[in-house]
Amino acid sequence: MGKSLKGKELGKGISQRKDGVYQARFMNRFGKRQTIYAGTYTDITKKLRTAMYMDEKQINVVNSTMTLDEWYDSWIKVCKTHCRDTTKRTYAIQYNRLREELGWRKLSQLNLVVLQDAFNQLATDTMREDCKSLLVDMLNRAVETELLNKNIAFGINTIIDNEEKEEKRILSNEEIDILLKTSKGGQTYAVIVVALGTGMRMGEILGLTWDCIDFENGIIKVEKTLCYLPNNGNAIYEFHRPKTKAGRRNIPMTKDVRDILLKQKERKVRIEARHKPKDGMENLVFCSKTNKPIHESNVRSAIRYMVAKINRENPELDFQPFTPHGLRHTFATKAIAKGMRPKTLQKILGHNSLQMTMDLYCHVEADTLKEEMALMGEMV
Repeated sequence: MGKSLKGKELGKGISQRKDGVYQARFMNRFGKRQTIYAGTYTDITKKLRTAMYMDEKQINVVNSTMTLDEWYDSWIKVCKTHCRDTTKRTYAIQYNRLREELGWRKLSQLNLVVLQDAFNQLATDTMREDCKSLLVDMLNRAVETELLNKNIAFGINTIIDNEEKEEKRILSNEEIDILLKTSKGGQTYAVIVVALGTGMRMGEILGLTWDCIDFENGIIKVEKTLCYLPNNGNAIYEFHRPKTKAGRRNIPMTKDVRDILLKQKERKVRIEARHKPKDGMENLVFCSKTNKPIHESNVRSAIRYMVAKINRENPELDFQPFTPHGLRHTFATKAIAKGMRPKTLQKILGHNSLQMTMDLYCHVEADTLKEEMALMGEMV
């Protein structure tokens, strides 16, 4: 039994400090001694009853003072310890968009209104979707570790601007011919030919090494991807294994792909005679003129340059910009149009599910629409 400063019995676990503040202690369900403070005896008894009720009903948390910033640091170190450095960097970018508004707040004091207000201030629906995925995962782990009772991030509305997602740009046959003609002779030409002929991701193409090219059997073995990590102005390149089992695959080579890879091998020999490769990157199929790894941003820049050149030389075409990933979409769409079985395409693209292949990577060209509708009757 604790006593007041005047010697009065206050009840089990309750006492009064020399400064007059009342305190109550009890052992909670986490095996920790929990201490509560109040200015009056009436308030301390109320707070103690509430705290013990919450403990009995298991609606209290193990640490009510932890901030979102503190939990992010723990989450990234413990829950995401096996993630790639590039993935962790993506998480950091997404979390930093929320840090100013939410990072200082205690987990136990987060509510949907506070979260929604922070998300409303983000620039786009896409940013909101990415940040919500991150926060949902973070708070799920917080619930599992009893830092929260429920995950309120599920209720965040990410559709504010109601942005209509643009369908990925695919190239027509005419545009492909123009692009290949324009890029021929440059270092990006071979990359484009392989992308359009295999549907490989750009990181997979740029990470190809000669031991993955089987000329005898006409097979490209996709076993890794090249990832770039910024490091105070110094480029760090790493090979990462595919994230899924389906990502590791063998892709048969077309004649065009085989021919361009043979020419690329000759080019690599000429470059090696003049420039020393980066340590660990000696066996790369694609490299710069100085035998350095190629980053996807280099391909993007080359594509922008070529699109501008095409439009300068052919103003009547209005050749629209496209991304390196658009070449993968173009391959998938052309493959289906030429009769490739969807399940085969799924295997070549390295997808776990057929739905992803068909929903995200197979588009319908305007000419195909007309051709298919012609099957139904005479067109006007």
